Amino acid sequence: MQRQQLIQSWLNTLFPHSSPVLTVASADASFRRYFRATLNNGEHYIVMDAPVQYEDCTPFIQVADLFAHAGVNVPRIPHQDLAQGFLLLTDLGDTTYLSALNVDNAHPLYMDAVDALIQIQLASKIDVLPVYDRAMLARELQLFPDWYIAQHLGVTLTDAQNTSLQKVFYALLDNNTAQPQVYVHRDYHSRNLMVTTPNPGVLDFQDAVYGPITYDLVSLFKDAYIVWDEEIMLDWVIRYWEKARKAGLPVAADFGEFYRDFEWMGVQRHLKVLGIFARLSHRDGKHGYLQDLPVVLDYVRRTAGRYREFGPLVKLLDELHNVKTDVKFSF
Repeated sequence: MQRQQLIQSWLNTLFPHSSPVLTVASADASFRRYFRATLNNGEHYIVMDAPVQYEDCTPFIQVADLFAHAGVNVPRIPHQDLAQGFLLLTDLGDTTYLSALNVDNAHPLYMDAVDALIQIQLASKIDVLPVYDRAMLARELQLFPDWYIAQHLGVTLTDAQNTSLQKVFYALLDNNTAQPQVYVHRDYHSRNLMVTTPNPGVLDFQDAVYGPITYDLVSLFKDAYIVWDEEIMLDWVIRYWEKARKAGLPVAADFGEFYRDFEWMGVQRHLKVLGIFARLSHRDGKHGYLQDLPVVLDYVRRTAGRYREFGPLVKLLDELHNVKTDVKFSF
């Protein structure tokens, strides 16, 4: 409540004659919260509340500028108070892709998202954003054994199991780091894309990095929160690949090679997400993310089952299932 009172005081200073009214807009997986501020003339803004002891607003400001210059619809920042951790943002509305997507509108909405993603990738320059390097990718993979297996399932891997898992990790990292490098949003999915004009509005980009070209495409089409038939998803990936090649992005000339990179990137991301969702529950008390674990596990199993190199991962998942028979969801 104290933070909300500080926000109200800040808004009253910015808009002394407008009687700003605060309502909760959303929260995310971090310590950030978002409020909608409505003025008495009907104007409305979003306030990002990012407590300085936990969050740093400067990456958000930097990436917002980068993406805006790329021609992407992101919030503008008319006012900021970095000492308190407050940003005033233009309001992109409350219609997320997740709330709007259906079988009738999915294709045009996703093609808009693909076009925006290509704009972001075309703007890429080295030495601007942090590098999504092997060390960072490896730290993310380690969330899977540390939080999903050890904390959530309560299982201690044997030396043999850990060795086989690390071999899978090495293969993934070899593939991921060999891919062409571009700007990567890192959470380019249905909860962070808004239905707007121009479409889409892009949010939650403060963790952007310079990394593998397939990463955001995985986030978009292998989304933890909404699942599409694999044939439909494959068609959308092909359309991205065709558009990206035409735009001059460094995607593989052979689609089969590109799709393999896409799938392997997906295994890295989804193993990480399993660890993150488990950590959000067990460390942060955000238990709602557990309901999304079965979707993420299914992505891992489907993809791993298509590649010989991931046989040990499938075997491990089977062994974990047999060990922990009282898990509340199935693999």
